[in-house]
Amino acid sequence: MKKTMWFLAMIPVAVTAVILQFLPDTIPMHHDMAGNTNRWGNKAESLIFPLIILIVALFWHLMIRAFEKKAANAKTEKEQMEAKSSAKMLGFVGISQTLMFGILHYFILYSSYVQATAGSTKSVIDIAKVSCILCGIMFVVIGNFMSKAKRNTLVGLRTTWSMYNDNTWRKSNLFAAILIIIAGLLTIVTTVFANGNLSTVFMLVYILIAALISIAYSKKVYDRETASGN
Repeated sequence: MKKTMWFLAMIPVAVTAVILQFLPDTIPMHHDMAGNTNRWGNKAESLIFPLIILIVALFWHLMIRAFEKKAANAKTEKEQMEAKSSAKMLGFVGISQTLMFGILHYFILYSSYVQATAGSTKSVIDIAKVSCILCGIMFVVIGNFMSKAKRNTLVGLRTTWSMYNDNTWRKSNLFAAILIIIAGLLTIVTTVFANGNLSTVFMLVYILIAALISIAYSKKVYDRETASGN
């Protein structure tokens, strides 16, 4: 899983190195909320985002490795399973994020190339719109894996109530995973009909609502569990 993540993280570096040969020396680097370019820069700056992607991949690599070591040194089978589950979940998150950032970077490169060669003062692609769609897809992917995560102290819906026992964890995280998937789908649908800035606001609202409802549900599950004497 780590190898796959690193492979995906290296692709943007290689692609950018090739594309730089065809980009004009000066390309758009920043746009305002309306998409108007407010800063131009040297094309070499295009390598900054790929380097950030490598740093992100390194972060997830170290996190995954830490839980793999924890699993190897676990004293009980339960601790080992929880650590392995956390490492697996982090692997999927790392791969999803690396892939999302890579795709976003390709759109940025294409937009910069088209705009620079055309001499336009406005971005040809709504990058915020692309970002929201990619985030929506990532929420759906993470939600699918989140429902399968074992109880741990790092990933998933971790409240005092959800962490009470395996039953409260399973029910709370399954419910939260469904809401995250719904939030992701709503983000994708909203982005199709709205601009990037508005879609970003809606996405944040969807995630906030999903989080609040999930937390409230974990309390409800906890109350039922303790009432039954478990």
